Parts: sequence; structure tokens; C-alpha cells
Amino acid sequence: MTDDDIALAERLAEAAGAAIRPYFRAAFTVENKHDESPVTQADRAAEAAMRRILEAERPEDGVIGEEYGALRGDAARRWVLDPIDGTRSFIAGRPIFGTLIALLEEDRPVLGVIDQPINGERWIGSIHHPTTLNGKAVHTRRCADITRALLATTSPWLFDPGGAVAFDRVADACRDTLFGGDCYNYALLAAGHIDLVLEEGLKLYDFAALVPVIEGAGGRMCDWRGQPLQAGSDGRVIATGDPALIEPVLNLLGHF
Repeated sequence: MTDDDIALAERLAEAAGAAIRPYFRAAFTVENKHDESPVTQADRAAEAAMRRILEAERPEDGVIGEEYGALRGDAARRWVLDPIDGTRSFIAGRPIFGTLIALLEEDRPVLGVIDQPINGERWIGSIHHPTTLNGKAVHTRRCADITRALLATTSPWLFDPGGAVAFDRVADACRDTLFGGDCYNYALLAAGHIDLVLEEGLKLYDFAALVPVIEGAGGRMCDWRGQPLQAGSDGRVIATGDPALIEPVLNLLGHF
């Protein structure tokens, strides 16, 4: 991963934002995919715009996108794209969705971008660099005591039955719980406003960009067994602002 990769990721975010903004709170078509999740013209236009740039500038790298699948999926370097993470919020006109851009090297996320094109907020995280929000370094906040932690998750209905029971144990131990937000929760965690995010059922394009952003801000991300997140992870995700919070969360989750 190089500074040129970071600059390219920013251009990808700009292209995605330019494709998304004309549709925000405007007329567009909505379809349901095979998993019943919604997709819009904006999702497809944004991913197509990013793919055009990658094909022109990184034709040897792989690309994995939510809307158009994998290209050169066995490449050592792969760009992972989620054009609109939080499509339901986008459809509802809520500016708490984001474009996610990640670079994997040997299956590990080394660069991540969370871009909110309506609010004009862009978090960038990369190995060996501090996470920034619009060019200024941001930091997670310290909170090792789970009883004082503010927990967030997108929706309690996205957990399977066993996961829901485990989530409830964590939520009962926390100070308070917020619902909704998708990738925006992780951005707020990186900026020191939330202490803990807990989710399951995420795909690679949902979490790859988040890891460098959270960890570059001083936090930690792992799966529900405490293992680092990579391309083969099962989609059960913990993100904490204070790494010391991981152990009590794992204890409450139990064995997965």
C-alpha cells in the first residue's frame, strides 16, 4: 500500500459521490435483490464509476463490489467496494449512509475509506498512518468499563436467533444502545462518539474498509472469537474504541 493508493481511493470516493448526489432525495428506481436487500440506480452508478477508474489505473488489481461481483478475485491486491452502505437510509433521505472503499493485500485490509457524500465527511484509515476525518487526525475515546459504553448496531432483526441472545447480553450490560446507522456508526466510533459496535451477517464489502479506519484511530476490530478480520471472516463483527473493551464483550458473547 502506497500514498498513490490513498490518492486513488480518494478519487474513487469523489467519483462515487458525484454519481450518488443527483439521486439523493430525488426520483429513482428501487429493486430488491435475491437476498431481499434493496438496490437503487445510485448504488449501481456509483460502483460503475469506481470500477471505470480502477480498470484504467489498476488493471492488474482485483475488484470485489457489492453490485457487480468479483473481477480478478484471486489477485494479491483487491479493491473492495460498497457504493452505498445503508441503502435503506439513502432511500429514506437520511444522510447516514456511506461509500466504503477498501484495499486488501493478501486478504488483509490495509486501506479503508468511509465517505459520506452528502455531509461532506470522509474518514481515511491505512496501516502505519493515523485515521483522518477531512484531513484531520481523529481518535477513539477510552472506555474500558462496559457499563459505561454506548453500543450501536444497525438493527436487532439482522441477528440470527443465537446471535440475538448474545447481543442482548452485551446490550444489557451497556449504558445505552443506538439502532440504525450502518457504516456511519463505525465512523462515529473512530471519531470518539460511540464506544462499541456489534453486528453479524456482514459481507466482506461491509466490513473491509472499516478495519483500517477503526484501528488507525486507536480502536480495534475483530470477529466474535477475537480473531482479526480478513477476507474469509464469517461476518460477525466487534468494533471498540477502547481495545480493553474487547475482552468483556467476548466474555458476554460466549462461544461462536
